[in-house]
Amino acid sequence: MAQSQAWVKRYFKAFCKGFFVAVPVAVTFLDRVACVARVEGASMQPSLNPGGSQSSDVVLLNHWKVRNFEVQRGDIVSLVTMGHKNRYVKVPRGHMWVEGDHHGHSFDSNSFGPVSLGLLHAHATHILWPPERWQKLESVLPPERLPVQSKEA
Repeated sequence: MAQSQAWVKRYFKAFCKGFFVAVPVAVTFLDRVACVARVEGASMQPSLNPGGSQSSDVVLLNHWKVRNFEVQRGDIVSLVTMGHKNRYVKVPRGHMWVEGDHHGHSFDSNSFGPVSLGLLHAHATHILWPPERWQKLESVLPPERLPVQSKEA
């Protein structure tokens, strides 16, 4: 009886040590390095979820890549959850303009205006699911979305 209690105590102690080391490491990794997210809705069609509501792509979100706000036009990014209807908007320094691929179904800067770089969450780099769509996501800028050149510059 005493021997089985000693075994349980040793097992519980080893489990607790592993748990209290693994959980903070895992949380830090998922928060600072990379995580996986499911893409829902039609806002990024056709780049993501080309099949509509039948399937949802699962992407790798790279937090490390955006730590210095190094994003380019055409990158697919994730923002921290947070209405502009003007035709031309000046994007202030320290902000960015984000747009979904599917104009009529996107909740983007056309709705809420320029986004602070501090709200940048991650850069989507790969489609992980479904398997037949495994691929690296490339930055693509549609030709009809060229920046308006400022007269001030």
